[in-house]
Amino acid sequence: MSSEEFVRGMLYLSLTVVGVPGNATIILAFLLLLHQENRLLPADVIVLHLACVNLLVVGVRCLLETLASFRLASIFGDVGCKAVIFVYRTSRSLSIWLTFVLSAYQCLSIAPPGSGWASARALVARYLGVVFFFLWLLNTSMSSAAILFSFGTKNDSSLTNHAINVQFCYVHFPSKLSKQINGAGQVGRDVVPMALMTLASLIILVFLYKHSHQVKGLRSSSGGGGGSGGAEQRAAKAVVALVTLYVVLYGVDNGLWVYTLTVKKTMTSSLISDLRIFFSSLYAALSPVVIIASNRKVNGRLRCVVQEKPVQQKATSLSTI
Repeated sequence: MSSEEFVRGMLYLSLTVVGVPGNATIILAFLLLLHQENRLLPADVIVLHLACVNLLVVGVRCLLETLASFRLASIFGDVGCKAVIFVYRTSRSLSIWLTFVLSAYQCLSIAPPGSGWASARALVARYLGVVFFFLWLLNTSMSSAAILFSFGTKNDSSLTNHAINVQFCYVHFPSKLSKQINGAGQVGRDVVPMALMTLASLIILVFLYKHSHQVKGLRSSSGGGGGSGGAEQRAAKAVVALVTLYVVLYGVDNGLWVYTLTVKKTMTSSLISDLRIFFSSLYAALSPVVIIASNRKVNGRLRCVVQEKPVQQKATSLSTI
């Protein structure tokens, strides 16, 4: 094994070690909440769906890249490359769009009751299943090119400058135009939700800024402390943190993708593709850390599980006496 393969394997292993347990923990916490309360709030459903998609990103891409880098499994044949790249691109873009849906819903949540924005929030909550279905349909259809153009062969003589080297696979476009159209579609699919979620986050930040000044004014006039809406403010700050993390990491990812499309002979090296996959997968691995640290429902379920274990062990020991 070369040093390059070892470093690549260790990087993907680190994402796997962080991302798989993190996303699985969030999924488990919300499933426990659903079992106990028989319902989930719309924001909880969005976060749960986001965790499932992020788990798919880390599992399908980072875990398999780790196994292949350390030569523990041979996965990337023609069929394997088509399946992995298709599922990865679909789940990656779904992660982006679900982050936008979460930020937009949180933006609507801070609207005053009775306003038109509050009615829009109720409408989104009512048709959330339709929103999920539309996003799955949109992103699977836009990722279908991976099924046609992905190959596992490394016969460089059959490849042209229209091919993109992704280390264990090649994405071989039939022409320069098809490569540019596909690349522009992927960039547009990312930039649109990026712009919208950035706008939603700015609205949330403005609201939090005004709210903090109102609270300070009330405290100074009444001499008391405290204010309502603490849970909503914490949720809003968590969403802003997720969006900031997304914009930074996926901004780098899309910058590298544009470079891949504009520079000739990108198939000769997989370094750029490795960096793109790493930065785009980094969001799926790190976002659970933000959610676990900021979401009280997730924290509450995890604390209950941790506290129940000593009680169950104590009861078991008493029953054996």
